[in-house]
Formats: sequence, C-alpha cells, structure tokens
Amino acid sequence: MAEPAFSVCVYCGSRPGDNNPAFADSARAVGQWIGQHGGQLVYGGGRSGLMGTVAETARLAGGRVVGVIPQALVDKELANRACDELHVVQTMHERKAMMAERSDAFLALPGGIGTFEELFEVWTWRQLGYHDKPLGLLNTAGYYDGLLGFLQHSVTSGFMSEWQMGLLQVDTSPDALLRTLVQSAGPGQTPVPLRSVI
Repeated sequence: MAEPAFSVCVYCGSRPGDNNPAFADSARAVGQWIGQHGGQLVYGGGRSGLMGTVAETARLAGGRVVGVIPQALVDKELANRACDELHVVQTMHERKAMMAERSDAFLALPGGIGTFEELFEVWTWRQLGYHDKPLGLLNTAGYYDGLLGFLQHSVTSGFMSEWQMGLLQVDTSPDALLRTLVQSAGPGQTPVPLRSVI
C-alpha cells in the first residue's frame, strides 16, 4: 500500500449513540472521506460504537487504519484485529501520545467523557505549543451545541480567550471540516515526540 497522503486522529464514542442515526452516518462519512482521499485513520483501536463504524468504513473505502488500545481495554472495547496496525499499549497516556504522534490533525465526533477528555487534552497541548496540528469538532445534529455555548461562556467570563477558541475548527459537515483540517495540516509534518513533554 502506498504511503498515506495524510493521517487524521479521530476521537469518538465507543457507543453508537442509539437515539439518533445521524451519529453513525457522520462516522461513516468521516471514514469514507479519509479512505477515498488516500488517508490514514488513527483511532482508539476498538470495534464497538462509532469507533468501529469509522474504522470499518475507512478500511472498506481504501484507507489505512491504525488502532492504539491499552491492554486493559482490549476486551472491554473489543480490539479491532482488522486494523492495518493494532498497537496494544500499557497505559492511556501511552495510547494518547502515540495517537497524537502518528497524526497530522485531530477530529472529535460525538462521544462521551473519554472523547471529551481526549479533545480537551490535545487542545491544551496545542495552546501550550507542544504541537501545531489543527483541531476539529464535528457538531453532528447539534450534539455539541451545549458544550460550545459553555465554552463561549468561559470566554465571556474571562477564563478563556478568543484565540484559544480559534484553535478549534467547528463544522457540521464532515467533508468540509476534514478538507479544512487536512489543508491546514499541510504536507511533511515533522513528528513531535509528545511522550517527552506530556
């Protein structure tokens, strides 16, 4: 297989979000876009929920899939043995650092507290200058409306700046957001050894 044109780290739920089929549809759209554009998906290595949906769709669309999962979650999140690379690591810190190092950009889909934590951590790393990779939030079916409202409240309350908010690209369209992230990342990113600073 040829070298991937780009590598996108996707954070999303290990549950499907049963109350709205739009969540699974958006995960399929993300996986399909990555695969059809010759890219690589880096994700949490599971095959349940939206994680499994985005990975399987990317694989079927011709994308390369890299999964990173801690040993303790191999059974709980049903490790995806169909990945081109499946890395079983010992800790969550190692998981997140490897995912970040292998990616040119980051994209959060709907998910739960694990997804929130991953997004906020990589966002924090960006504002501290640990990396300069673009960040995206896919606001499917208004899922993140409440969070975005709270974040703006944090800005108006003086605990965040508009500059920090500006580091996060938000869109409702998977195609448009992925195109923006990949173009912002640009070619030939130099890998940042995040494990040395986090």
